[in-house]
Formats: sequence, structure tokens, C-alpha cells
Amino acid sequence: MSTSENPTVRAEIASARSVVVKIGSSALTDIDSGLDLDRLDRLADALEARMAAGSDVIVVSSGAIGAGIAPLGLKRRPTDLATKQAAASVGQLALAHAWGTSFARHGRTVGQVLLTAHDISMRAQHANAQRTLDRLRSLGAVAVVNENDTVATDEIRFGDNDRLAALVAHLAGADALFLLSDVDGLYDGDPRKGDARLIPEVAGPADLDGVIAGSGGALGTGGMASKLSAARLAADAGVPVLLAAAADAGAALGDATVGTAFAARPTRMSARRFWVRHAAETRGRIVVDDGAAVAISRRKSLLPAGVLDAHGRFSAGDVVDVVDSGGAIRARGVIAYDVDEVGEMVGKSTGDLPPGLRRPVVHADDLVGV
Repeated sequence: MSTSENPTVRAEIASARSVVVKIGSSALTDIDSGLDLDRLDRLADALEARMAAGSDVIVVSSGAIGAGIAPLGLKRRPTDLATKQAAASVGQLALAHAWGTSFARHGRTVGQVLLTAHDISMRAQHANAQRTLDRLRSLGAVAVVNENDTVATDEIRFGDNDRLAALVAHLAGADALFLLSDVDGLYDGDPRKGDARLIPEVAGPADLDGVIAGSGGALGTGGMASKLSAARLAADAGVPVLLAAAADAGAALGDATVGTAFAARPTRMSARRFWVRHAAETRGRIVVDDGAAVAISRRKSLLPAGVLDAHGRFSAGDVVDVVDSGGAIRARGVIAYDVDEVGEMVGKSTGDLPPGLRRPVVHADDLVGV
């Protein structure tokens, strides 16, 4: 059992009224036999205990593709998109049925919510998903969320359910996020090598100096790198995170004394800025010179004189990446002009432009650093 140097963060997580709990593929499925119903029942019991203690719980459940591998006679997790989608179509049905059966033991009704990155990125779908989650909770049902792997393509995927869980935590206005998988916390190295140290708490970016994060395992796409990314995303939304082993779900969802606790940023990012930075689909890229890159890092507006080039098919009001001359993304923002208009403005001072093109390319209020 680990203890935090700052018990406030763990106390906040332990007492959170509304929580999102992400459960990794490795905690639910086996490459040979598919879904492990005993493990799923134990997780449902821990989640039920949290709900009985007064918390609203949303479950983000991985495992659809893993659950479809064995029934389809596959020997390993597929790598091509079509087979992934086929496995998900079989596994999603089994996964939803298993959660429904397990929670029925406690008299709970389960509602399945399938999302794609497009649903989160578009404001209308974003709001609809939010209303669905809120209504399920108000009706006493347990929302079980997963990425809609049967229709998501590589270009529009969340990438892993850690990121999906962090976005759902923001979407639902959750007070805490739990990431439960086959790892028992964040280490400063590879724990399999025997000399790594558990990091009990991450108060800010400085605590991650020197940490080496790996990729996912055989059944899932999320490794430690994706969990760190999700924790940072949640922190922007003002949501503290507990990273722990699914085998320790009872303690994690109880007094939160296991795993690694990530503190939220002191000031929650506004919903609009969070959407621009983390959720919106970008429609293009604006390449800027060194001076403009420095200016936007200081939260200044992007002016036409600093623009070197524009790529993509965007219109006024779309979100674009702002990149420096080396291709590194420096910010995301809501563009004020269509791509053709930006092309006419490249490198020109404001005074050399017609009156209709004298506003900033991206106003400081619409720019978010990444």
C-alpha cells in the first residue's frame, strides 16, 4: 500500500461524489478464453460498493475487441482495421451482456453508450452525449461507455480508452477519474526490472521528470504513456486521477490508498478552451515564423505577418493546429478566416490588407497552447 505525501488529493478522490472508472482490457479479457466473468463480477462488486456509499459512477470499459478474439477463433489481437471491427462487433455484444448480468445481481440496470472521437469533437453530439449520461445517472442506471470500434477508423479514433475516459470525465463534470488496469501505479522505470520506484503522487509536471512510459500490451492499446496523457488531460479539466491495479479495485474505490494519485490543476480550464485543446477535430495547419511562435506562447493573437503557410480545408470557425517552422504544434485555435483568405494574407502586415481582413488570423481568446 502506498501513501501520499499530500493526503488532500487522495481524500478528494475517496470522497468524490461523481466518478468515472476506466477498466482496461487486461482486467477483463484473456487471449485464450475471452471475457473473464469472475474478474468482471469482482469489479462490478467494487463499483456497486462505491455507488452504495453515495457516488454516481460511470464505467468506461475496454475489452470489446479482446472479448471477440476467442469466439472468432483468432489467436492474437488483430492488427488490420477490418478484423478489429469484426472482433469488436462480436465482443461488444458479449461485453454489454456481461456487465448487464453482473450488475443485475445488485438490482442495477446498465445502459451502453458507444462513442467515437467525432461525437466528442462536434459540439452538438458532445452535448447529446452529455445529456444521455446525465439522464442515465438520474434514472439510477449505470452507464457503460466504450469507443464504437465497429465504425471508428484509424483517422477518427480516440486512440485508447484512457483518453476516452478523461474526456468522459470532463463531459460528465466528474469529481474524480480512476484508471484501473494491470499496473499498480506509476513507476520511475520499468517495474519488471526490479529497481523501479513507485511514485505515490504527481502534483505537477515536474514530478514526471525522468519517468519513462511504455506502450500497451497484447490485449489493449493503452500503455503507461496513454495513462499519463489521460491524467494530464483530466488535470486540465480539474479532475484528480487515481492510477491503480484492477485487482486492487476495492481499495482504489474505497479509501484510495493504493496506486498513484494525480492532482488536478488548481484552476479548471474553461469548457471552450478544453474543447479546443483536447476534443475538437482540427481541420488544418497554420505554419508560423519564430516571432509569431514566441508571441502565441505569451498568449498574443496570431497576426497575418507571422503566417508562413496554410494547409487543409478549413473555414472560419474551424479549429486548426498552429505549428512552427519545424513542424512542432505550438497551439490550437479557432480560425477567423477561410483557407483561401489566409492564403491571401500570408506574411502581410495588417495595414496592407483590405478592411475585411484586418482582424487577427486567430485571436488570443481563441488560442490554447498544447
